[in-house]
This record gives sequence, structure tokens and C-alpha cells, in this order.
Amino acid sequence: MTSKKPVRLRLKEWFQGSPGQSLLEAEKNLLDEELPDLFGYHILQLGALDEGKLLDSSRISHKLLFDIVPQDAIATGDLACRSAYLPVDASSVDVVLLPHVLEFEDDPHEILREIDRVLIGEGHVIILGFNPLSLWGIWHILLAWRENPPWSGHFYRAARVKDWLGLLGFEVVQTKHLFFRPPTCSRWLMKQLNFLEKLGNYVWPWLGGSYLIIGKKRLLPLTPTKTEWRIRRRLIASGVTEPTTRAQQMLNPKDTIKTKDNN
Repeated sequence: MTSKKPVRLRLKEWFQGSPGQSLLEAEKNLLDEELPDLFGYHILQLGALDEGKLLDSSRISHKLLFDIVPQDAIATGDLACRSAYLPVDASSVDVVLLPHVLEFEDDPHEILREIDRVLIGEGHVIILGFNPLSLWGIWHILLAWRENPPWSGHFYRAARVKDWLGLLGFEVVQTKHLFFRPPTCSRWLMKQLNFLEKLGNYVWPWLGGSYLIIGKKRLLPLTPTKTEWRIRRRLIASGVTEPTTRAQQMLNPKDTIKTKDNN
């Protein structure tokens, strides 16, 4: 029987057990490699799966953690918001982290548009998602009917998410897959299969259970146009292009002959 708890709360509880805790640890280790290279004044994490520990390695001093509340719930406190309506000014955040947010929202495009709004130019968005082309994707197919997260979510391929970012004008600067072990609840088996992590990175790097995508918000430069001092052909009232000098000579051959005779 499906729990009446909000899906984000049930997802958070899943990440506190096995195998969620193992996956979250692997994702944090990967973020520890990427976050120190992203600079700025403000970094925002949408979705409190880990109480903000995913941002520990960031050098950005001002860290914001917003939890997501459902549409029919009342937000309590200053750190809860709707995923598509962030209480943040436009062009004010340097980095936004989305840990498994898109899979559990009705309109992921709307969320990405909101992220585009709050990011400064050249700012970065980091997306963590479940990979459907993996052992985790098989579990998703087998267990989705139970309507329990994470299996009840919509697993999007990394290529599809990158297409969405491209449509918004983002440049994808990094894509990595991780966690090649099956989502077993047995901690002993999870430890025994740890060798698959190194093996997977070399043999089948695109089959990891989770992926990380980093997109950079591009700014379209304003290219100044040079002033042309030459007289440009213009349209006369009838809509016909005004003839050039050469065309005028062809239309008035007598004038051309007279000129030659005079010389």
C-alpha cells in the first residue's frame, strides 16, 4: 500500500537506508571532485536529501538549501519552496545543484527554466539523475508499480537532459556516470561487489546507475555592427530595387556612346 507521505520525504527516507546511502556517498565523492572548481558568491541546492552535506566541498561561502514541498502543501519556514518558483532574484546565483529533482516533478522543463532564471551569466547547474540504461533502470521497470521512490520516478536518459539544457542555451561541460553495482539492500553483497565500480568506469562507463551533468549558462555576446558609409541601394515606392550605375548605363546606351565620342 502506497504511503500518504509526500514523495520527496519518502525519497529522503530511502536515501537514509541501503542502497540509497551507498549511492548518496558515491555521489558526494564525485561532487567533491567537481565543486571546488566552481566559484562564485552563492550556491543553491534544491532538494534536501542529505541536509546539505553534498555542498561540503564547495568553496563558495554562502550556501542555500531549499527543500521541496508539494503543490497542495503549506510551506513552513524559510527553506521550503515550490520547485518551479524559487524565492530567489533573477541572475543572482552562481551554482545550482539538483539532486534527483527532475525525476519526481510533473514538468521538469519548467524547473530548468526557473534555474535558468536565477543563474547568473556563466553560472553552472549540476544535475544528479537515475540512469534508465543500467541495472537501476531494470529495477525501475520491475518495481515502478509499487509507486515507491525512487522506482516510482521518471528516469530520464542523460542525453535527453542534455538536449533540454541545450534548448535553454546551456553548454554541457561535464557528464559522468557512477555506481555500477545493482541496487541491492544487502550491505554485505554491496561490499562484495565494490570491484564493479573501478571495472565499470573502464568497461561500460555509460551504464552507471546514476549520472552527473554540469551545464554552463552561456551569454550571447552583443556584436557591434560597423557603420557602412557607402550609399546602399534602397527600395522605391513600387517595391522595385533602384538600379545600379551599370544598369543605368545599359538602359541608356546613347549616353554611353556620347561619352566615348567626347573622349
